[in-house]
Amino acid sequence: MIELSILDWLVLGGFFLMLAGVVYFSMRSKEEDTTDYFLAGRNATWLTIGASIFASNIGSEHLVGLSGAGASSGMALAHWELQSYIILMLGWFFVPFYWSSKVYTMPEFLERRFSERSRTFLAGISIVSYVLTKVAVTVYAGALVLQTLLGIDTVWGIDFFWVAAIGMVVVTGIYTVLGGMKAIMWTSVLQTPVLLIGSIIILWVGLDKVGGWAEVERINAENMHLIRPWDDPNFPWPGIIFGSFIIGFWYWCTDQYIVQRVLSAKGIKEARRGTIFAGYLKLLPVFIFLVPGMIAFALQEKGLINYGSSDAAFATLVSELLPTGVKGIVIGGLLAALMSSLASLFNSSATLFTIDFYKKFHPQASEKHLLHVGRMATIGIVVLGMLWIPLMLTLSANLFEYLQQVQALIAPGIAAVFLLGICSKRITESAGFWGLVIGFILGMVRLVLSFFAESVKDIPVIGWYANENWLYICIFLFILIAVLMVVLSFVTPQKDEQALKGLTFSTMDVEQVKEIKAGIDKWDIIHTAGIIALTVFIYWRFF
Repeated sequence: MIELSILDWLVLGGFFLMLAGVVYFSMRSKEEDTTDYFLAGRNATWLTIGASIFASNIGSEHLVGLSGAGASSGMALAHWELQSYIILMLGWFFVPFYWSSKVYTMPEFLERRFSERSRTFLAGISIVSYVLTKVAVTVYAGALVLQTLLGIDTVWGIDFFWVAAIGMVVVTGIYTVLGGMKAIMWTSVLQTPVLLIGSIIILWVGLDKVGGWAEVERINAENMHLIRPWDDPNFPWPGIIFGSFIIGFWYWCTDQYIVQRVLSAKGIKEARRGTIFAGYLKLLPVFIFLVPGMIAFALQEKGLINYGSSDAAFATLVSELLPTGVKGIVIGGLLAALMSSLASLFNSSATLFTIDFYKKFHPQASEKHLLHVGRMATIGIVVLGMLWIPLMLTLSANLFEYLQQVQALIAPGIAAVFLLGICSKRITESAGFWGLVIGFILGMVRLVLSFFAESVKDIPVIGWYANENWLYICIFLFILIAVLMVVLSFVTPQKDEQALKGLTFSTMDVEQVKEIKAGIDKWDIIHTAGIIALTVFIYWRFF
Protein backbone atom coordinates (compact mmCIF):
# COMPACT_ATOMS: atom_id res chain seq x y z
CA MET A 1 0.00 0.00 0.00
CA ILE A 2 1.18 3.53 -0.81
CA GLU A 3 0.41 6.72 1.07
CA LEU A 4 0.15 9.84 -1.08
CA SER A 5 1.08 13.24 0.31
CA ILE A 6 -0.72 16.50 -0.43
CA LEU A 7 2.02 17.28 -2.98
CA ASP A 8 1.41 13.93 -4.73
CA TRP A 9 -2.30 14.70 -5.00
CA LEU A 10 -1.53 18.20 -6.31
CA VAL A 11 0.73 16.72 -9.01
CA LEU A 12 -1.98 14.27 -10.05
CA GLY A 13 -4.58 17.03 -9.97
CA GLY A 14 -2.41 19.24 -12.18
CA PHE A 15 -1.96 16.41 -14.66
CA PHE A 16 -5.72 15.85 -14.95
CA LEU A 17 -6.37 19.59 -15.30
CA MET A 18 -3.93 19.77 -18.22
CA LEU A 19 -5.53 16.67 -19.71
CA ALA A 20 -8.98 18.25 -19.43
CA GLY A 21 -7.65 21.39 -21.10
CA VAL A 22 -6.26 19.44 -24.03
CA VAL A 23 -9.54 17.54 -24.47
CA TYR A 24 -11.51 20.80 -24.34
CA PHE A 25 -9.25 22.34 -26.99
CA SER A 26 -9.68 19.25 -29.19
CA MET A 27 -13.47 19.42 -28.86
CA ARG A 28 -13.54 23.06 -29.92
CA SER A 29 -11.32 22.52 -32.94
CA LYS A 30 -12.92 19.40 -34.40
CA GLU A 31 -15.75 18.97 -36.85
CA GLU A 32 -18.32 16.20 -36.70
CA ASP A 33 -17.19 14.07 -39.63
CA THR A 34 -15.41 10.74 -39.86
CA THR A 35 -12.20 12.10 -41.38
CA ASP A 36 -11.78 14.50 -38.49
CA TYR A 37 -12.92 12.10 -35.77
CA PHE A 38 -10.94 9.05 -36.89
CA LEU A 39 -7.90 10.69 -38.59
CA ALA A 40 -7.66 14.15 -36.96
CA GLY A 41 -8.53 15.77 -40.28
CA ARG A 42 -5.34 14.32 -41.84
CA ASN A 43 -3.46 17.32 -40.47
CA ALA A 44 -1.07 15.82 -37.88
CA THR A 45 2.60 16.88 -37.64
CA TRP A 46 5.66 14.70 -37.02
CA LEU A 47 5.72 15.66 -33.33
CA THR A 48 2.18 14.53 -32.60
CA ILE A 49 2.53 11.43 -34.80
CA GLY A 50 5.74 10.27 -33.12
CA ALA A 51 4.48 10.99 -29.60
CA SER A 52 1.18 9.26 -30.34
CA ILE A 53 2.87 6.15 -31.78
CA PHE A 54 5.06 5.87 -28.68
CA ALA A 55 2.32 6.65 -26.15
CA SER A 56 -0.10 4.25 -27.86
CA ASN A 57 2.49 1.48 -27.80
CA ILE A 58 3.70 2.06 -24.24
CA GLY A 59 0.80 1.13 -22.03
CA SER A 60 0.49 0.01 -18.44
CA GLU A 61 1.29 -3.50 -19.69
CA HIS A 62 4.84 -2.23 -20.24
CA LEU A 63 5.19 -0.77 -16.77
CA VAL A 64 3.71 -3.92 -15.26
CA GLY A 65 4.47 -6.67 -17.78
CA LEU A 66 7.83 -5.54 -19.13
CA SER A 67 9.11 -4.77 -15.64
CA GLY A 68 7.83 -8.19 -14.64
CA ALA A 69 9.68 -9.74 -17.57
CA GLY A 70 12.86 -7.97 -16.48
CA ALA A 71 12.44 -9.40 -12.98
CA SER A 72 11.77 -12.96 -14.19
CA SER A 73 13.87 -13.37 -17.35
CA GLY A 74 16.19 -10.36 -17.58
CA MET A 75 16.98 -9.08 -21.08
CA ALA A 76 15.23 -11.93 -22.95
CA LEU A 77 12.21 -9.89 -24.07
CA ALA A 78 14.21 -6.74 -24.86
CA HIS A 79 14.15 -7.69 -28.56
CA TRP A 80 10.59 -6.35 -28.83
CA GLU A 81 11.74 -3.02 -27.41
CA LEU A 82 14.62 -2.74 -29.88
CA GLN A 83 12.40 -2.63 -32.95
CA SER A 84 12.93 0.99 -33.89
CA TYR A 85 14.28 -0.30 -37.21
CA ILE A 86 10.84 -1.77 -37.97
CA ILE A 87 9.18 1.58 -37.22
CA LEU A 88 11.64 3.07 -39.73
CA MET A 89 10.47 0.45 -42.25
CA LEU A 90 6.93 1.74 -41.74
CA GLY A 91 8.00 5.32 -42.44
CA TRP A 92 10.35 4.70 -45.34
CA PHE A 93 8.73 1.79 -47.20
CA PHE A 94 5.07 1.38 -46.27
CA VAL A 95 3.76 4.87 -45.52
CA PRO A 96 3.95 5.85 -49.23
CA PHE A 97 1.46 3.10 -50.09
CA TYR A 98 -0.84 3.63 -47.12
CA TRP A 99 -0.97 7.42 -47.13
CA SER A 100 -1.18 7.84 -50.91
CA SER A 101 -4.12 5.45 -51.12
CA LYS A 102 -6.11 7.78 -48.76
CA VAL A 103 -7.56 4.86 -46.83
CA TYR A 104 -8.94 5.02 -43.29
CA THR A 105 -7.98 1.49 -42.27
CA MET A 106 -5.60 -1.35 -43.05
CA PRO A 107 -8.48 -3.65 -44.06
CA GLU A 108 -9.54 -0.95 -46.53
CA PHE A 109 -6.02 -1.03 -48.01
CA LEU A 110 -6.27 -4.82 -48.39
CA GLU A 111 -9.50 -4.37 -50.33
CA ARG A 112 -7.62 -2.12 -52.76
CA ARG A 113 -4.77 -4.63 -53.05
CA PHE A 114 -6.79 -7.86 -53.00
CA SER A 115 -10.58 -7.92 -52.52
CA GLU A 116 -13.57 -7.04 -50.36
CA ARG A 117 -13.56 -10.41 -48.62
CA SER A 118 -9.93 -9.88 -47.55
CA ARG A 119 -10.93 -6.53 -46.08
CA THR A 120 -13.81 -8.00 -44.09
CA PHE A 121 -11.78 -10.89 -42.75
CA LEU A 122 -8.84 -8.70 -41.66
CA ALA A 123 -11.21 -6.31 -39.89
CA GLY A 124 -12.61 -9.28 -37.97
CA ILE A 125 -9.14 -10.60 -37.12
CA SER A 126 -8.07 -7.16 -35.90
CA ILE A 127 -11.03 -6.79 -33.58
CA VAL A 128 -10.46 -10.30 -32.18
CA SER A 129 -6.78 -9.47 -31.59
CA TYR A 130 -7.77 -6.31 -29.72
CA VAL A 131 -10.00 -8.37 -27.43
CA LEU A 132 -7.37 -11.09 -26.84
CA THR A 133 -4.43 -8.74 -26.34
CA LYS A 134 -4.82 -5.00 -26.09
CA VAL A 135 -8.07 -4.60 -24.14
CA ALA A 136 -7.56 -7.46 -21.71
CA VAL A 137 -3.87 -6.79 -21.05
CA THR A 138 -4.17 -3.00 -20.71
CA VAL A 139 -7.16 -3.07 -18.38
CA TYR A 140 -5.75 -5.92 -16.30
CA ALA A 141 -2.34 -4.27 -15.89
CA GLY A 142 -3.74 -0.89 -14.91
CA ALA A 143 -6.22 -2.28 -12.41
CA LEU A 144 -3.59 -4.56 -10.86
CA VAL A 145 -1.17 -1.69 -10.24
CA LEU A 146 -3.82 0.62 -8.82
CA GLN A 147 -5.01 -2.12 -6.46
CA THR A 148 -1.44 -2.86 -5.36
CA LEU A 149 -0.48 0.78 -4.89
CA LEU A 150 -3.61 1.83 -3.03
CA GLY A 151 -3.85 -1.38 -0.99
CA ILE A 152 -7.64 -1.58 -1.32
CA ASP A 153 -9.16 -5.07 -1.44
CA THR A 154 -12.88 -4.35 -1.75
CA VAL A 155 -15.27 -1.42 -2.19
CA TRP A 156 -18.92 -1.96 -1.20
CA GLY A 157 -18.19 -5.68 -1.14
CA ILE A 158 -16.85 -5.66 -4.71
CA ASP A 159 -13.26 -6.63 -5.57
CA PHE A 160 -11.42 -3.31 -6.05
CA PHE A 161 -9.64 -4.78 -9.09
CA TRP A 162 -12.89 -4.67 -11.05
CA VAL A 163 -13.87 -1.27 -9.64
CA ALA A 164 -10.54 0.15 -10.83
CA ALA A 165 -10.78 -1.59 -14.21
CA ILE A 166 -14.28 -0.32 -14.98
CA GLY A 167 -13.51 3.15 -13.62
CA MET A 168 -10.45 3.58 -15.87
CA VAL A 169 -12.34 2.37 -18.92
CA VAL A 170 -15.19 4.83 -18.29
CA VAL A 171 -12.95 7.87 -17.68
CA THR A 172 -10.78 7.17 -20.72
CA GLY A 173 -13.80 6.40 -22.87
CA ILE A 174 -15.40 9.74 -22.06
CA TYR A 175 -12.51 11.86 -23.33
CA THR A 176 -11.98 9.59 -26.35
CA VAL A 177 -15.61 9.86 -27.38
CA LEU A 178 -15.70 13.62 -26.83
CA GLY A 179 -12.40 14.53 -28.51
CA GLY A 180 -11.80 11.86 -31.16
CA MET A 181 -8.38 11.35 -32.76
CA LYS A 182 -7.33 14.97 -32.17
CA ALA A 183 -7.76 14.50 -28.43
CA ILE A 184 -5.72 11.27 -28.59
CA MET A 185 -2.89 12.84 -30.60
CA TRP A 186 -2.60 15.95 -28.44
CA THR A 187 -3.00 14.19 -25.10
CA SER A 188 -0.16 11.91 -26.22
CA VAL A 189 2.09 14.97 -26.46
CA LEU A 190 1.20 15.69 -22.81
CA GLN A 191 1.27 12.08 -21.61
CA THR A 192 4.58 11.04 -23.20
CA PRO A 193 6.84 13.34 -21.10
CA VAL A 194 4.88 12.52 -17.93
CA LEU A 195 5.36 8.82 -18.64
CA LEU A 196 9.08 9.25 -19.35
CA ILE A 197 9.76 11.43 -16.31
CA GLY A 198 8.01 9.01 -13.96
CA SER A 199 9.85 5.98 -15.36
CA ILE A 200 13.26 7.68 -15.32
CA ILE A 201 12.75 8.58 -11.65
CA ILE A 202 12.10 4.91 -10.83
CA LEU A 203 15.26 3.91 -12.74
CA TRP A 204 17.41 6.54 -11.02
CA VAL A 205 16.21 5.81 -7.49
CA GLY A 206 16.37 2.06 -8.04
CA LEU A 207 19.96 2.13 -9.28
CA ASP A 208 20.97 4.22 -6.27
CA LYS A 209 19.24 1.84 -3.87
CA VAL A 210 20.71 -1.36 -5.33
CA GLY A 211 24.24 -0.01 -5.47
CA GLY A 212 24.69 0.91 -9.14
CA TRP A 213 24.57 -0.76 -12.53
CA ALA A 214 27.49 -3.08 -11.79
CA GLU A 215 25.53 -4.60 -8.91
CA VAL A 216 22.49 -5.13 -11.15
CA GLU A 217 24.68 -6.93 -13.69
CA ARG A 218 26.30 -9.06 -11.02
CA ILE A 219 23.04 -10.31 -9.51
CA ASN A 220 21.31 -10.75 -12.89
CA ALA A 221 24.40 -12.31 -14.52
CA GLU A 222 22.55 -15.34 -15.90
CA ASN A 223 19.87 -13.18 -17.56
CA MET A 224 21.92 -10.30 -18.98
CA HIS A 225 22.24 -11.68 -22.52
CA LEU A 226 19.94 -10.93 -25.43
CA ILE A 227 21.07 -14.02 -27.31
CA ARG A 228 20.27 -17.37 -25.64
CA PRO A 229 21.21 -20.91 -26.85
CA TRP A 230 19.20 -22.31 -29.75
CA ASP A 231 17.72 -24.99 -27.49
CA ASP A 232 16.74 -22.62 -24.67
CA PRO A 233 13.24 -23.78 -23.60
CA ASN A 234 11.81 -20.25 -23.47
CA PHE A 235 13.85 -17.87 -25.66
CA PRO A 236 16.02 -19.72 -28.24
CA TRP A 237 18.00 -17.26 -30.34
CA PRO A 238 16.64 -18.27 -33.80
CA GLY A 239 13.13 -17.95 -32.45
CA ILE A 240 13.70 -14.67 -30.67
CA ILE A 241 15.44 -13.03 -33.65
CA PHE A 242 13.12 -14.13 -36.45
CA GLY A 243 9.95 -14.62 -34.42
CA SER A 244 10.15 -11.17 -32.82
CA PHE A 245 10.65 -9.63 -36.28
CA ILE A 246 7.48 -11.26 -37.62
CA ILE A 247 5.47 -10.07 -34.63
CA GLY A 248 7.07 -6.63 -34.84
CA PHE A 249 6.40 -6.28 -38.56
CA TRP A 250 2.74 -7.13 -38.05
CA TYR A 251 2.40 -4.71 -35.15
CA TRP A 252 4.37 -1.71 -36.45
CA CYS A 253 3.68 -1.92 -40.18
CA THR A 254 0.20 -3.43 -40.58
CA ASP A 255 -1.81 -3.01 -37.36
CA GLN A 256 -4.55 -0.36 -37.43
CA TYR A 257 -3.71 0.55 -33.83
CA ILE A 258 -0.32 1.97 -34.88
CA VAL A 259 -0.72 2.77 -38.58
CA GLN A 260 -3.76 4.98 -37.95
CA ARG A 261 -1.32 7.57 -36.57
CA VAL A 262 0.60 7.92 -39.84
CA LEU A 263 -2.65 7.95 -41.80
CA SER A 264 -3.45 11.16 -39.89
CA ALA A 265 -0.37 12.96 -41.26
CA LYS A 266 -0.35 16.12 -43.37
CA GLY A 267 1.71 14.26 -45.93
CA ILE A 268 4.24 11.49 -46.53
CA LYS A 269 7.13 13.62 -45.23
CA GLU A 270 5.44 14.35 -41.91
CA ALA A 271 4.44 10.70 -41.55
CA ARG A 272 7.99 9.50 -42.17
CA ARG A 273 9.50 12.01 -39.74
CA GLY A 274 6.92 11.01 -37.16
CA THR A 275 8.15 7.43 -37.40
CA ILE A 276 11.76 8.60 -37.04
CA PHE A 277 10.84 10.49 -33.85
CA ALA A 278 8.99 7.41 -32.59
CA GLY A 279 12.08 5.34 -33.44
CA TYR A 280 14.18 7.38 -31.03
CA LEU A 281 11.56 7.10 -28.30
CA LYS A 282 11.24 3.35 -28.81
CA LEU A 283 14.87 2.83 -27.77
CA LEU A 284 14.01 3.94 -24.23
CA PRO A 285 11.72 1.17 -22.86
CA VAL A 286 14.54 -1.34 -22.32
CA PHE A 287 16.15 1.06 -19.87
CA ILE A 288 13.14 2.70 -18.23
CA PHE A 289 10.81 -0.32 -17.97
CA LEU A 290 12.72 -3.59 -18.31
CA VAL A 291 15.84 -2.60 -16.35
CA PRO A 292 13.75 -1.49 -13.31
CA GLY A 293 12.40 -5.05 -13.25
CA MET A 294 15.96 -6.34 -13.10
CA ILE A 295 16.64 -3.83 -10.32
CA ALA A 296 13.63 -5.19 -8.42
CA PHE A 297 15.01 -8.73 -8.76
CA ALA A 298 18.38 -7.56 -7.45
CA LEU A 299 16.79 -5.77 -4.51
CA GLN A 300 14.77 -8.87 -3.65
CA GLU A 301 17.86 -11.05 -3.80
CA LYS A 302 19.50 -8.65 -1.35
CA GLY A 303 16.46 -8.85 0.94
CA LEU A 304 15.57 -5.17 0.56
CA ILE A 305 12.10 -5.68 -0.98
CA ASN A 306 9.66 -8.53 -1.61
CA TYR A 307 7.38 -8.26 -4.62
CA GLY A 308 6.04 -11.83 -4.80
CA SER A 309 4.65 -12.19 -8.35
CA SER A 310 6.91 -10.72 -11.07
CA ASP A 311 4.02 -8.60 -12.39
CA ALA A 312 3.99 -6.77 -9.04
CA ALA A 313 7.65 -5.68 -9.35
CA PHE A 314 6.91 -2.19 -10.66
CA ALA A 315 4.24 -1.41 -8.07
CA THR A 316 6.55 -2.61 -5.29
CA LEU A 317 9.33 -0.30 -6.49
CA VAL A 318 6.95 2.66 -6.37
CA SER A 319 5.67 1.73 -2.93
CA GLU A 320 9.04 0.95 -1.34
CA LEU A 321 11.53 3.34 -2.94
CA LEU A 322 10.00 6.65 -3.90
CA PRO A 323 10.05 9.61 -1.51
CA THR A 324 6.99 11.65 -0.65
CA GLY A 325 6.18 14.14 -3.37
CA VAL A 326 7.58 12.04 -6.20
CA LYS A 327 5.03 9.23 -6.13
CA GLY A 328 2.41 11.46 -7.73
CA ILE A 329 4.61 11.93 -10.82
CA VAL A 330 5.14 8.20 -11.23
CA ILE A 331 1.47 7.36 -10.71
CA GLY A 332 0.66 10.12 -13.20
CA GLY A 333 3.00 8.37 -15.66
CA LEU A 334 1.19 5.09 -15.04
CA LEU A 335 -2.21 6.67 -15.65
CA ALA A 336 -0.85 8.43 -18.75
CA ALA A 337 0.35 5.09 -20.15
CA LEU A 338 -2.96 3.44 -19.40
CA MET A 339 -5.16 6.15 -20.83
CA SER A 340 -3.11 6.73 -24.00
CA SER A 341 -3.23 3.02 -24.84
CA LEU A 342 -6.94 2.65 -24.06
CA ALA A 343 -7.86 5.82 -25.94
CA SER A 344 -5.97 4.68 -29.03
CA LEU A 345 -7.57 1.25 -28.76
CA PHE A 346 -11.07 2.70 -28.47
CA ASN A 347 -10.63 4.93 -31.51
CA SER A 348 -9.03 2.21 -33.64
CA SER A 349 -11.75 -0.30 -32.73
CA ALA A 350 -14.45 2.21 -33.56
CA THR A 351 -12.76 2.98 -36.87
CA LEU A 352 -12.55 -0.69 -37.88
CA PHE A 353 -16.12 -1.51 -37.00
CA THR A 354 -17.60 1.66 -38.46
CA ILE A 355 -15.64 1.89 -41.71
CA ASP A 356 -15.06 -1.78 -42.52
CA PHE A 357 -18.34 -3.30 -41.33
CA TYR A 358 -21.20 -0.92 -40.69
CA LYS A 359 -20.57 1.61 -43.47
CA LYS A 360 -20.16 -1.18 -46.02
CA PHE A 361 -23.67 -2.46 -45.30
CA HIS A 362 -25.16 1.03 -44.76
CA PRO A 363 -23.43 3.21 -47.40
CA GLN A 364 -26.10 5.93 -47.11
CA ALA A 365 -25.65 6.41 -43.34
CA SER A 366 -25.02 9.99 -42.28
CA GLU A 367 -21.74 11.12 -40.71
CA LYS A 368 -23.49 11.72 -37.39
CA HIS A 369 -24.99 8.25 -37.39
CA LEU A 370 -21.64 6.63 -38.22
CA LEU A 371 -19.98 8.39 -35.29
CA HIS A 372 -22.71 7.12 -32.96
CA VAL A 373 -22.27 3.55 -34.23
CA GLY A 374 -18.50 3.72 -33.72
CA ARG A 375 -18.86 4.93 -30.15
CA MET A 376 -21.34 2.18 -29.30
CA ALA A 377 -19.07 -0.49 -30.84
CA THR A 378 -16.33 0.49 -28.40
CA ILE A 379 -18.45 -0.63 -25.45
CA GLY A 380 -18.83 -4.14 -26.86
CA ILE A 381 -15.09 -4.47 -27.51
CA VAL A 382 -14.22 -3.48 -23.94
CA VAL A 383 -16.77 -5.83 -22.35
CA LEU A 384 -15.43 -8.81 -24.34
CA GLY A 385 -11.86 -7.92 -23.37
CA MET A 386 -12.71 -7.81 -19.68
CA LEU A 387 -14.46 -11.19 -19.92
CA TRP A 388 -11.26 -12.65 -21.42
CA ILE A 389 -9.02 -11.59 -18.49
CA PRO A 390 -9.63 -14.72 -16.32
CA LEU A 391 -8.68 -17.06 -19.20
CA MET A 392 -5.69 -14.88 -20.12
CA LEU A 393 -4.16 -15.45 -16.69
CA THR A 394 -4.01 -19.23 -17.21
CA LEU A 395 -1.74 -19.01 -20.28
CA SER A 396 1.35 -17.35 -18.81
CA ALA A 397 2.67 -16.35 -15.43
CA ASN A 398 4.06 -13.15 -16.95
CA LEU A 399 1.83 -10.53 -18.53
CA PHE A 400 4.24 -9.31 -21.18
CA GLU A 401 5.13 -12.85 -22.19
CA TYR A 402 1.42 -13.66 -22.54
CA LEU A 403 0.99 -10.65 -24.83
CA GLN A 404 3.81 -11.79 -27.10
CA GLN A 405 2.58 -15.41 -27.17
CA VAL A 406 -0.88 -14.47 -28.42
CA GLN A 407 0.53 -11.95 -30.92
CA ALA A 408 2.87 -14.67 -32.19
CA LEU A 409 -0.21 -16.62 -33.30
CA ILE A 410 -2.09 -13.68 -34.84
CA ALA A 411 0.86 -12.06 -36.61
CA PRO A 412 2.25 -14.63 -39.12
CA GLY A 413 -0.65 -14.76 -41.58
CA ILE A 414 -1.24 -11.00 -41.63
CA ALA A 415 2.48 -10.23 -41.90
CA ALA A 416 2.91 -12.64 -44.82
CA VAL A 417 -0.08 -11.21 -46.71
CA PHE A 418 1.02 -7.57 -46.37
CA LEU A 419 4.70 -8.22 -47.03
CA LEU A 420 4.19 -10.37 -50.11
CA GLY A 421 1.23 -8.31 -51.31
CA ILE A 422 3.16 -5.04 -51.36
CA CYS A 423 6.48 -6.49 -52.54
CA SER A 424 5.04 -8.42 -55.49
CA LYS A 425 2.23 -7.71 -57.92
CA ARG A 426 2.14 -11.43 -58.78
CA ILE A 427 0.43 -12.37 -55.50
CA THR A 428 -3.19 -13.02 -56.38
CA GLU A 429 -6.48 -12.22 -54.64
CA SER A 430 -7.06 -15.86 -53.69
CA ALA A 431 -3.56 -16.12 -52.24
CA GLY A 432 -4.12 -13.02 -50.10
CA PHE A 433 -7.51 -14.10 -48.79
CA TRP A 434 -6.60 -17.71 -48.01
CA GLY A 435 -3.33 -16.62 -46.45
CA LEU A 436 -5.33 -14.58 -43.94
CA VAL A 437 -7.90 -17.29 -43.29
CA ILE A 438 -5.56 -20.26 -42.92
CA GLY A 439 -3.05 -18.25 -40.89
CA PHE A 440 -5.73 -17.16 -38.45
CA ILE A 441 -7.28 -20.64 -38.13
CA LEU A 442 -3.91 -22.29 -37.45
CA GLY A 443 -3.05 -19.62 -34.90
CA MET A 444 -6.32 -20.06 -33.03
CA VAL A 445 -5.93 -23.86 -33.08
CA ARG A 446 -2.58 -23.46 -31.31
CA LEU A 447 -4.14 -21.02 -28.82
CA VAL A 448 -6.88 -23.51 -27.92
CA LEU A 449 -4.40 -26.40 -27.72
CA SER A 450 -2.31 -24.33 -25.29
CA PHE A 451 -4.97 -24.95 -22.65
CA PHE A 452 -4.57 -28.74 -23.09
CA ALA A 453 -0.85 -28.91 -23.94
CA GLU A 454 0.03 -31.45 -21.25
CA SER A 455 -2.79 -33.84 -22.03
CA VAL A 456 -2.07 -33.99 -25.81
CA LYS A 457 1.73 -34.01 -25.69
CA ASP A 458 1.98 -37.69 -26.73
CA ILE A 459 -0.26 -37.34 -29.81
CA PRO A 460 1.80 -37.15 -33.03
CA VAL A 461 1.82 -33.73 -34.75
CA ILE A 462 -0.86 -32.33 -32.43
CA GLY A 463 1.39 -32.85 -29.41
CA TRP A 464 4.26 -31.10 -31.18
CA TYR A 465 2.05 -28.24 -32.31
CA ALA A 466 0.66 -27.71 -28.82
CA ASN A 467 3.99 -27.88 -26.99
CA GLU A 468 6.65 -26.53 -29.36
CA ASN A 469 8.22 -23.20 -28.38
CA TRP A 470 5.84 -20.39 -29.32
CA LEU A 471 8.54 -18.46 -31.20
CA TYR A 472 9.32 -21.44 -33.41
CA ILE A 473 5.59 -21.89 -34.05
CA CYS A 474 5.43 -18.24 -35.15
CA ILE A 475 8.24 -18.77 -37.68
CA PHE A 476 6.72 -22.05 -38.87
CA LEU A 477 3.34 -20.41 -39.51
CA PHE A 478 4.88 -17.46 -41.38
CA ILE A 479 6.90 -19.72 -43.70
CA LEU A 480 3.94 -22.06 -44.25
CA ILE A 481 1.59 -19.22 -45.18
CA ALA A 482 4.16 -17.52 -47.42
CA VAL A 483 4.79 -20.77 -49.33
CA LEU A 484 1.05 -21.39 -49.59
CA MET A 485 0.49 -17.90 -51.02
CA VAL A 486 3.23 -18.30 -53.63
CA VAL A 487 1.84 -21.68 -54.73
CA LEU A 488 -1.72 -20.35 -54.93
CA SER A 489 -0.51 -17.37 -56.96
CA PHE A 490 0.75 -19.73 -59.68
CA VAL A 491 -2.63 -21.44 -60.08
CA THR A 492 -5.10 -18.55 -59.58
CA PRO A 493 -5.76 -15.51 -61.81
CA GLN A 494 -3.86 -12.28 -61.16
CA LYS A 495 -5.50 -8.93 -60.61
CA ASP A 496 -5.42 -6.43 -63.45
CA GLU A 497 -2.17 -4.43 -63.21
CA GLN A 498 -4.00 -1.14 -63.67
CA ALA A 499 -6.03 -1.89 -60.53
CA LEU A 500 -2.76 -2.34 -58.61
CA LYS A 501 -1.36 1.04 -59.60
CA GLY A 502 0.43 2.58 -56.61
CA LEU A 503 -0.21 -0.42 -54.36
CA THR A 504 3.01 -2.43 -54.93
CA PHE A 505 6.65 -1.48 -55.40
CA SER A 506 6.63 -2.37 -59.08
CA THR A 507 3.40 -0.46 -59.85
CA MET A 508 4.29 2.90 -58.24
CA ASP A 509 3.85 5.70 -60.75
CA VAL A 510 6.35 8.45 -61.50
CA GLU A 511 4.44 11.15 -59.61
CA GLN A 512 4.25 9.00 -56.49
CA VAL A 513 8.01 8.41 -56.56
CA LYS A 514 8.68 12.13 -57.09
CA GLU A 515 6.53 13.05 -54.08
CA ILE A 516 8.42 10.61 -51.88
CA LYS A 517 11.85 11.80 -52.99
CA ALA A 518 10.93 15.48 -52.70
CA GLY A 519 10.27 15.14 -48.97
CA ILE A 520 13.61 13.51 -48.12
CA ASP A 521 16.55 15.57 -46.84
CA LYS A 522 19.93 14.71 -45.33
CA TRP A 523 18.62 14.91 -41.75
CA ASP A 524 16.11 12.15 -42.40
CA ILE A 525 18.98 9.93 -43.51
CA ILE A 526 21.27 11.00 -40.64
CA HIS A 527 18.63 10.35 -37.97
CA THR A 528 17.71 7.01 -39.53
CA ALA A 529 21.37 5.94 -39.52
CA GLY A 530 21.70 7.14 -35.91
CA ILE A 531 18.77 5.01 -34.72
CA ILE A 532 20.14 1.93 -36.47
CA ALA A 533 23.62 2.55 -35.01
CA LEU A 534 22.22 2.85 -31.48
CA THR A 535 20.27 -0.37 -31.92
CA VAL A 536 23.36 -2.22 -33.13
CA PHE A 537 25.35 -0.87 -30.17
CA ILE A 538 22.77 -2.14 -27.66
CA TYR A 539 22.80 -5.59 -29.26
CA TRP A 540 26.61 -5.61 -29.13
CA ARG A 541 26.65 -4.48 -25.49
CA PHE A 542 24.22 -7.16 -24.30
CA PHE A 543 25.00 -9.89 -26.83
